[in-house]
Amino acid sequence: MSRIQGRFAALRARGGKGLIPYIAAGDPSPDLTVPIMHALARAGADVIELGVPFSDPMADGPVIQRATERAIRQGVGLKQTLGFVAEFRKTDAMTPVVLMGYANPIERMGRTQFAAQAAAAGIDGVLVVDYPPEECEEFAADMRTHEIDPIFLLAPTSTDDRIARVAKVAAGYIYYVSLKGITGAGHLDVGSVAAKLPLIRAHTDVPVGVGFGIRDAASAQAVARVADAVVIGSRIIQELENTPPGHAVAAVEHLLTDIRRAIDEIAPDTTPRKEAA
Repeated sequence: MSRIQGRFAALRARGGKGLIPYIAAGDPSPDLTVPIMHALARAGADVIELGVPFSDPMADGPVIQRATERAIRQGVGLKQTLGFVAEFRKTDAMTPVVLMGYANPIERMGRTQFAAQAAAAGIDGVLVVDYPPEECEEFAADMRTHEIDPIFLLAPTSTDDRIARVAKVAAGYIYYVSLKGITGAGHLDVGSVAAKLPLIRAHTDVPVGVGFGIRDAASAQAVARVADAVVIGSRIIQELENTPPGHAVAAVEHLLTDIRRAIDEIAPDTTPRKEAA
């Protein structure tokens, strides 16, 4: 059982909901990435998503694009991101870490070499935005060989066939994009999310984390009532943008602590989960 699977198993056993914060590696500066990761863990992160800087982040909105640009200007790429995780692992062997990014840096490194280096660094999951599930069964299998969970995206527009394909290869959790569009968009419709999740769960027992459009403790709590986990990224990046570097770690920890508290105020979910067909 991977660290991610173990964390979600523990959450399910007590009826809790997961909290998955996202930050971009190297933003606002390389020397703050690992301290911020530790702050997220202290604040109650169940999984940390660490974005790999890439020059063409097509699925990301302007907030995360700016974070990526800042990181690239400071020389941060895939190799440096793996280094941050290895450093984090020296003092935190428990918090799962997922790399989130795009295919190009992985292809440049080579899939086999990437899998080996990610495992050596202590990566628990990989979400590659532009790896479609129907074209990367071999990649997913290679990840599993190294005990890394392959994580995939689903969206409001995902067809039943697409959901079935993702269910076939996904592990750890599935990232459900609550909105049509890019990260940082607004107009979160929790009712639409609640309607879509049973269609996903009919195909898989893999937990479903919901992201995009979650701005504060109230929206996180609303999503957590229907999802297995809440993913929040752009709001954290905005906090980093608006905070002097010397106060960045404390500001992020405070923000996530408030969101963690709101999620934990939800009554435990003890509803038995049906086995997927």
